[in-house]
Amino acid sequence: MYLLGYDIGSSSVKASLVNAETGRTIASDFYPKTEAEIIAVKPGWAEQRPQQWWDCLKHATESILAVAKIDPKEIKAIGISYQMHGLVMVDKNKVPLRPAIIWCDSRGVPYGEKAFGALGEEKCLSHILNSPGNFTATKLAWVKENEPAVFEKIDKIMLPGDYIAMRLTDRICTTVSGLSEMMLWDFKEGKVADFLMEYFGFSEGIIPEIVPTFSIQGCVTAEAAAELGLAEGTPVSYRAGDQPNNALSLNVFNPGEIASTAGTSGVVYGVLGEVNYDTKSRVNTFAHVNHSNDATRLGVLLCINGTGILNSWSKRTVAPEGIGYAEMNDVAAKAPIGAEGVSVIPFGNGAERVLQNKEVNCSIHGVNFLTHNKSHILRAAQEGIVFSFMYGMEIMEQMGMPINKIHAGHANMFLSPLFRNTLAGVSGATIELYDTDGSVGAAKGAGMGAGIYRDNNEAFASLEKIEIIEPSQADRHAYRDAYELWKERLMREI
Repeated sequence: MYLLGYDIGSSSVKASLVNAETGRTIASDFYPKTEAEIIAVKPGWAEQRPQQWWDCLKHATESILAVAKIDPKEIKAIGISYQMHGLVMVDKNKVPLRPAIIWCDSRGVPYGEKAFGALGEEKCLSHILNSPGNFTATKLAWVKENEPAVFEKIDKIMLPGDYIAMRLTDRICTTVSGLSEMMLWDFKEGKVADFLMEYFGFSEGIIPEIVPTFSIQGCVTAEAAAELGLAEGTPVSYRAGDQPNNALSLNVFNPGEIASTAGTSGVVYGVLGEVNYDTKSRVNTFAHVNHSNDATRLGVLLCINGTGILNSWSKRTVAPEGIGYAEMNDVAAKAPIGAEGVSVIPFGNGAERVLQNKEVNCSIHGVNFLTHNKSHILRAAQEGIVFSFMYGMEIMEQMGMPINKIHAGHANMFLSPLFRNTLAGVSGATIELYDTDGSVGAAKGAGMGAGIYRDNNEAFASLEKIEIIEPSQADRHAYRDAYELWKERLMREI
C-alpha cells in the first residue's frame, strides 16, 4: 500500500511515493531539471502557466512509477502541497483565463494598502488577522481593474494546489486554510470574508466549494488516470500550502511547536493555539492544516527574503574562489561568535514584511581594515540571517508563542553547523533536524485524510531525526550580545 505526494513549486514539481506501512520513500523525482519558467512581463510581475505545472507533474509521475515498478492500484491516496498565494482563474469550462499570478508577484501591493486604509486596520486584523497585503485577493483586485474582460469570464478562482486537484479529479474545491492565505477567510465570523469580498466587488459565486484539509476531496478521473499512469478512482485526500505543509512534514501540529526552513527564503512557522495577530502585520497568520472551529490552530509565518540570496552572494563575492558551501562554512567558523564586531543586515532582496514592507537593502557594519578578513564577513552574513529570524521570533513570542524547540529539515542553510549553533544559541531553543521534504509530507497528509493513519503521530512515527542541537549555555551571552549589537544597527537603518 502506497501514498503519492506532490509538491507544486515555482521552480519545479516534485513527486514522492511513500510506503504507507513503513513510512519510507521508495521513489522520488522532480521536473524540470532546470528552473521552471517564470513570466515577468513587467518589473515586479511573476506569472506561470498552470499547464506547465501539470506537464511537470506528469513527467515526475512517470519517472517515479518507472522506478517503483508497482501496480498504480496500490496507491491508496494522493496529497498536494503547493506554492502559496497564487491566483488561478478558470471559466465555466474549467479552462484558465490567463497565466496564474504567483506568490512573488507584487502588483497587488497598492490594492492591499488601499483596502487596509479604507476598511480600517482594526477591522482587517481582527477578522482576517493580516493586512490584505499582496495576497490572492489583491491580485484579483488588480485583474478586475486592469483586465475587466478576463474578470467578467471568471467562474471560479483557485490556488495552484486547487488547480492541480481539479485536473486530477474534475472537482473544484478549496480549504479554509487556503482561503485564509487568499485573505478571504473571516476568523471572527467563521466564514468567507464577506466585507472584503464586497469592498473589492467580488461575487460570492467565484469561491470554490470548501472541503476539510484532511478528507476525500475527489477521485482521479479516467482521463487523468490515462494521462498520468495512475488508477482511476484514487482519492485526493489532502492539500495545503507549502509552508503549512512543511510544518506538517516535520510533525508540527500543536501550539508552541515551530518549523523552520532556510533556503531561497528563510521561514519560521509556528503554531498558535488562540486567535491573535501582530498589530503591525509584520508576520502573517493563516489557518494551520489542523485548524477547526473546535480547536484553534493558526500558523504564524515569518518570511525573510534575504536568506538564500545573501548566502549565495557571500559565496560568489566574498568567499575564496572555487570553494563550495561546506568549505565556505569552515572559513566563516574561523571567526569568533559576533565576528569581532562585524554585523550584516541581510535585507537586500526587496521589501521585507517583518520591517513593515520597508526596503532597507543589505549593509555591513563595524569593519576594521586592520583586523577583519573574509572569515569575519562570512560569519557575520550567516549570523545576520539568524538574527533576522530572531527579530521575527521576538514578535511571535509577543503574540503568545513560546519558542523552545525548532524542527527543521536537514537541508540548505541548516547543513551549516555555524548557522544551526547560532540559531540555537541566540534563541535558547533546541533544534531538531529531520530527513523529510514537502512531497513526502503531502503523501503522509494524504494518508491521514484517507483514514489510513489514525493521527499525525502514527503518520510521522517513522520520521527520521538526524541530529539534535542544544543551545550552548557557555556561549549564550556572546550570541545575545552580538544580536543586540545587530539589532541596534538595524534600528538605525529603519
